[in-house]
Amino acid sequence: MGDTRLEPVVLSDVERLTLENWARRRSTAQGLAVRARIVPACANGWNNTVVAARLDVGRGTVSRWRTRFLRDRLDGLADEPRPGVP
Repeated sequence: MGDTRLEPVVLSDVERLTLENWARRRSTAQGLAVRARIVPACANGWNNTVVAARLDVGRGTVSRWRTRFLRDRLDGLADEPRPGVP
């Protein structure tokens, strides 16, 4: 999980505004609010280790959400359905 060759995260104005709103709203699920803070921190050019330290999450967590955002954009930050949950 090295941080040497990270693909840069570039946010559109709409994506940045949406993430800011998710991070700020009291009704946002806690997990989504954390993800909404991780992605803009990655867009600041920080590597996974720095983002993890600043947001007090694991480096693997940052890597997972950076990758999912780059692949699926905002839709990638939503919780995936879990087996056995209706």
